[in-house]
Amino acid sequence: MALLPVADALERLLESAAPAGTERVGLDEASGRVLGTPLHALRTQPPFDASAMDGYAVIAQDIADLPARLAVIGEAAAGRQFAGKIARGQAVRIFTGAPVPAGADTVVIQENVRDLGNCEVEVVEPTAPGRNIRLKGLDFSEGDLILDAGRLMDPAALSLAAAANHPTLEVQRAPLVAIIATGDELLPPGSSPGPDQIISSNAYGVAAIARSVGARVLDLGIAADKTGSISALVRQALDAEAEVIVTLGGASVGDHDLVHGVLTGLGMKLDFWKIAMRPGKPLMFGRLGDTRCIGLPGNPVASLICSHLFLKPVLAKLGGRPYAPDIREAVLGAPMKENDLRQDYVRGVVRKTDAGLVAVPFGVQDSSMLRTLADANCVIIREPFAGAAESGTGCLVLMLR
Repeated sequence: MALLPVADALERLLESAAPAGTERVGLDEASGRVLGTPLHALRTQPPFDASAMDGYAVIAQDIADLPARLAVIGEAAAGRQFAGKIARGQAVRIFTGAPVPAGADTVVIQENVRDLGNCEVEVVEPTAPGRNIRLKGLDFSEGDLILDAGRLMDPAALSLAAAANHPTLEVQRAPLVAIIATGDELLPPGSSPGPDQIISSNAYGVAAIARSVGARVLDLGIAADKTGSISALVRQALDAEAEVIVTLGGASVGDHDLVHGVLTGLGMKLDFWKIAMRPGKPLMFGRLGDTRCIGLPGNPVASLICSHLFLKPVLAKLGGRPYAPDIREAVLGAPMKENDLRQDYVRGVVRKTDAGLVAVPFGVQDSSMLRTLADANCVIIREPFAGAAESGTGCLVLMLR
């Protein structure tokens, strides 16, 4: 099977991916979710002309000539309005958020007023008519469109929805990704490995990448290198109605690489297997009914880089979430050798300088080395058959953090 270019593989992964529907959740569950329908205000904000400052509500004509003495006839506070009406020569002590009394058209801030005692004040600094008043509906009015469908519910959007009197929201259903690690050699963290065993690590990073675009994660643990063991966990994923099943390892061509056979035996239609990239060549993709099956390489770095490149955009699209990889222009801070037929993703560090971004690749790029991936803040993208490049040559980098 010929190696598939990275761009073609991504296009095929994303083909026909669409949100799986909406669900209604409370505001306390809506953080980070994607709004499924347009949101209109259920009330007007502010619901009345409100004072924007602590001070005195007055009639502008009364303070046209200064100093101006006014009789204080009452008080208005947030949640406790002044019930009467202001006449000429009168003022009402008012606090931020309080309704502006009938008859008043201006609020003079308290710093510009001198208290004379005996319910009298003197305005000593000019204030323009209409100042320090938030007019009714300044923020929004009942029926206004306040948030479009597709909006990520960040803190400001959540607060706006609450202010508009929405206790619940219709949001895109978060896609479920089921993760299955495979391998007789794997043990969970905290175990005491034997001489031929290692600790399973990939699932934690893959799950974190999935959650970063709002997906739900079902970690089904480790399957032994046995057809029945792998098949049982795949069936669990299908029973849970996972939109995506991710397998870790076992998707290559070795005698103990059983994932491909298990999935095709359950009815998966293979779309592609093997990509022209490094690391991550043995990535597999197929469809088992409506469920997408992604077989990630077992090598930790390959598994995580493939998750950034392929799993992340697929899950974002399934969740109705806008997503674009953070790819930036930089220059190389060290020379690089010529490349072969595979697109290379070289771990490195990008630093900001006065001249722009400088990307320095790490010297050793073995796909088992998680520490260099943890130290990297980018991968340098090397196109297939790219020639040798000297320091200062322009390049593209995919930012990881």
